[in-house]
Amino acid sequence: MPGKPRLTYFNGRGRMEPVRWLLAAAGVEFEEIFLETKEQYEMLIKDGSLLFQQVPLVEMDGMKMVQTRAILSYIAGKYNLYGNDLKERALIDMYVEGIADLMQMILIFPFSPPEAKEKNLDSLKERATNRYFPVFEKVLKEHGQDFLVGNKFSWADVQLIEAILAVEEKIPAVLSGFPQLQAFKIRMSNMPTIKKFLQLGSPRKPPPDECYIETVLKILK
Repeated sequence: MPGKPRLTYFNGRGRMEPVRWLLAAAGVEFEEIFLETKEQYEMLIKDGSLLFQQVPLVEMDGMKMVQTRAILSYIAGKYNLYGNDLKERALIDMYVEGIADLMQMILIFPFSPPEAKEKNLDSLKERATNRYFPVFEKVLKEHGQDFLVGNKFSWADVQLIEAILAVEEKIPAVLSGFPQLQAFKIRMSNMPTIKKFLQLGSPRKPPPDECYIETVLKILK
């Protein structure tokens, strides 16, 4: 029997968090190795584990996978979270790419200088409420189904609930004008695998703190 997927990254969200979310949503247990020193990182590069000298690194099914999008698409395909045909996959890809653009703003926020944080928070709110969330509000309203694509739970749904919760951490009332997304959030949060991932003690990581930021900068600079 193959072992659990092994995830190598910093002990924080970053680019690995959507991988944790997707594996958890699929009901897959995984192991983690946390990078704490520059020497660990350099050893991974030296032994050829990091194809482009970047983490995240996910080892599963005999592969050492890097590049977040490639990792996520493999997991989605393997666990039947990637639609039923090419058209559904294209929709999932479009939604996922859009959500990733929004999440990029959240990803870099902790690393922005203090004087830029208020401006960046305003930009996040503007983009979330005027560009990204209206798309998914409209999709859910028009097709009247529980999920974004094909009335079937998919990678896109996982990405969206992750994004909703991440934005709400910074802007608690961000969903006030989006009743469909409010209902979607409740549905997704009550799915057994996601509900488990949202509980204390799960592999889900807390918002980045100073220790996480210092570790990342120390290793990557």
